[in-house]
Amino acid sequence: MSEAPLRLDKWLWFARFVKTRSLATKLIVDGRMRVNGAPTQKAHYTVKLGDVLTFPLGPHIRVIKVVALGSRRGPAPEAQALYEDLDPPRASAPRQAASAPFEERKPGAGRPTKRDGRRISQLKSSEPG
Repeated sequence: MSEAPLRLDKWLWFARFVKTRSLATKLIVDGRMRVNGAPTQKAHYTVKLGDVLTFPLGPHIRVIKVVALGSRRGPAPEAQALYEDLDPPRASAPRQAASAPFEERKPGAGRPTKRDGRRISQLKSSEPG
């Protein structure tokens, strides 16, 4: 691992948070990246050891501490050695449907029958709102 200064977009790419440097640049330029709590919009920002990066990735906000500067985009285990995850994304709880339990059907149960359809329509029309 090299200790020479490294661009932020390159580091994100080396650490495998994004697939391409173009996507890393877009993430930074869109103003969604914070380095040590300060927003940055410059892809050429120099990353140093100990910097804390905060950025959205998918449905999660990632908080990452730079532990090492890479010299290449290597395999995943090598990429994971470049950072420490300060706030790992939590597994999202299964979404509870706001719908009534009559709409839940077991997989492979097939389509609702006409009778089921009438019951569903009747229950939906009696719901407030």
